[in-house]
Amino acid sequence: MYKIMLADDEGIVIDSLKFIIGKEFGDDCIVEYAKTGRSVIELTEKFRPDIAIMDIQMPGINGIEAMKEIRKNNNDVIFIVMSAYDKFDYAKESIKLGVLEYITKPMERTKIVSILRKGMKIIDEGREKRSNDLLVKEKMETVIPIIESGLIYNILLQEHFTEDIENYKTLLGLNKRYAYMIAIICGDEQQGNRMTNAVGSSVKMQQHYLEVRECVKDYFDCIIGTVMANKLAVLVPYEKAEMDYNERIDLIEKARELTRRMCKKTGISFRIGIGKAGEVQEMAKSYDEALNSLIMTTGSVAHADDLPIGCDYAENYPIHLEKCLFEEVEKGDIKNALATAKSFFDWMEENNPDSLMEIRLKILEFSLWAEHIAYEKGGMTYQFKSRQNYLPAIMGTEDLTELREWFMDKILKACQNIMGKREEKSNSIIEMSKDYIRNNFDKDISLDDVSRTVNISPYYFSKIFKEGTGKNFIEYLTNIRIEKAKELLNTTEYSMKEICTLCGYSDPNYFSRSFKKNVGVTPTEYKNV
Repeated sequence: MYKIMLADDEGIVIDSLKFIIGKEFGDDCIVEYAKTGRSVIELTEKFRPDIAIMDIQMPGINGIEAMKEIRKNNNDVIFIVMSAYDKFDYAKESIKLGVLEYITKPMERTKIVSILRKGMKIIDEGREKRSNDLLVKEKMETVIPIIESGLIYNILLQEHFTEDIENYKTLLGLNKRYAYMIAIICGDEQQGNRMTNAVGSSVKMQQHYLEVRECVKDYFDCIIGTVMANKLAVLVPYEKAEMDYNERIDLIEKARELTRRMCKKTGISFRIGIGKAGEVQEMAKSYDEALNSLIMTTGSVAHADDLPIGCDYAENYPIHLEKCLFEEVEKGDIKNALATAKSFFDWMEENNPDSLMEIRLKILEFSLWAEHIAYEKGGMTYQFKSRQNYLPAIMGTEDLTELREWFMDKILKACQNIMGKREEKSNSIIEMSKDYIRNNFDKDISLDDVSRTVNISPYYFSKIFKEGTGKNFIEYLTNIRIEKAKELLNTTEYSMKEICTLCGYSDPNYFSRSFKKNVGVTPTEYKNV
């Protein structure tokens, strides 16, 4: 259906156009008309036409001025201008207003129909685009909460690789480096620093999740997770690594308003904790701060920067090097861990050359923590007396070069232990699986059987077996069976059926095909060579 408005002060023109439109398009068009500039503007506001056929010369406000006025409130209407005068100035003004066609009177019927069809095509394309846009928006409204929850889940549980976080950020259009976390906690009522009936209120918040989500989105441009117990985690992208006083005050007041609004909408009581700003990858820490801030106060809203939570560092302390070092140790990244350890020692030496005791303590602290990571991540066995010579070693020298070497050696060993234990475990698993295959190749064994024997999942076993042997499980098993078949063909007089069974094959035809595929000839041809 198309709504067409006719604007002309001549009744015969109006009647002619109505006749042409009715004959060509029938019930597909609704036609309204006006004969003065003012009435055209008023009609447009009520009728909201898709197409407006405008005469230039009309009593009062002329067609050009009327179109300018209409354009202020209706960007989609398609103008077709007609005039008894072929004036360049009118045509020029029409172009500025985005007029589809400028035609002179008297108008040809075929031309009118052709222009209207052209306008209708544009309308149809616009409607289809809007429909598709709405469909995409509708689908995104369903998908976005899932993606947002995925990002929050990865951040809080720290089950992620850096590329995972970056992929989520790309999908959500999150281009800010920094953020802070908000913890929303609900309950029947607040008693001291806790909320009562956490279980029951979590069910209520789940039922009112969309309303709560809408409220939070109204107050913050944010990423929202799913309800976890009686808690809701919210990530708010931010421009800086720290929040100044005035921003913090405004944020607290906004959060207080939000608790009142959510309570009014859902009938549930809420408290909000706000963590410190930092890099997006570190938001698990900010969320912990948000929760701890609520434990340390009885207010409905608490900000971690207002409370003695976390650790502040002197302005020039290279906290980024400290973080990088332990991340690299955890990965067993020897090259980068040693480079970062060297940079940190360089900083101590350049900025605190006379603080020998502090340097000793710091390298001891870092070495012990690196070893702690190695024990946790490398599957090593802790020995209580393994560090008995550490203090004598670092206290027995005043030479920074020796201390540097001692420190680098401990970081190196921590990384090597992590990597070595991983490789050792993988090698042990591979050798155990090889033994099992060699001892059971004549049976109907599967990848699941072998992975169960070495006590790891089939997926992970398949991965490390391929990495360790260069072959997947089936290829390796087939190779063992074919080599045994070749040996039996060369050294025994067993029948083909017997050899087939001794090599783990239940189907002689399949055995023959497999043998030829791997050796190039059939078992019979191989024996007769």
